[in-house]
Amino acid sequence: MRTMSRAGSRHAYDRGPAQEALRLVKVAKTYGTDGSAVTALDGVTLGLGRGTFTAVMGPSGSGKSTLLQCAAGLERPDSGVVRLDGTELTGGSEAELTRFRRGRVGFVFQQYNLLETLTVAQNTVLPLKLAGRRVDRRRAREILTAVGLGDRLGHRPAQLSGGQRQRVAIARALVTEPRVIFADEPTGALDTRSAREVLRLLREAVRVHGRTVVMVTHDPVAASWADSVLFLADGRLAGRLDAPTADAVAERLAHLGDDVTAGV
Repeated sequence: MRTMSRAGSRHAYDRGPAQEALRLVKVAKTYGTDGSAVTALDGVTLGLGRGTFTAVMGPSGSGKSTLLQCAAGLERPDSGVVRLDGTELTGGSEAELTRFRRGRVGFVFQQYNLLETLTVAQNTVLPLKLAGRRVDRRRAREILTAVGLGDRLGHRPAQLSGGQRQRVAIARALVTEPRVIFADEPTGALDTRSAREVLRLLREAVRVHGRTVVMVTHDPVAASWADSVLFLADGRLAGRLDAPTADAVAERLAHLGDDVTAGV
């Protein structure tokens, strides 16, 4: 098994993609102590194949964002194993985790997280610069053109609509050619048309480019763009729905507390 704790050897990251993009085994996370302790994840076990688009849903406080953060290596679980693209994330140093994320993981958040002083093109290639990797500006232009921003390269975020900003965020996530893209409520601040365009781009990242996308969302319509939906309740997996429709997702959410299971 490859792990992050192997003396920081970067060669461990370069043995090709694993068949399973993400594996969590009995992952638990609690915030607070004693009487104020809140269990965010309660022994979650799941596996996601490469080249899949998965939505994660559940009521507020169900553990959705904590699941995403632990799966992406942004937070450490209290116990359990997280394996991303064949590499075990538990046990490594913060520097190793940061290096791994910059090489293998892309992020798209509701609030875009663009730097207002940088242009669209500069924001897009920023992850490459932070990772000390060569910046291929022609490739960056190709990606921005593909997401409909080829004529906005010199614009700054303040000159863009919300949908355009989120497309910059998606281009930024794609430019490093990550194995897995984690999206946290990527359409939460967008109008219907912009949201549909963002979801199309995420699905295209899976279908055309072979990426794996894990998306936290509260919106049944957004979830219906995914290949499958995982439901969380009280920090535990509460079911899975394949080939989802918006109506089927909404119906399952309405009865989420009826069937909480320990794993999928």
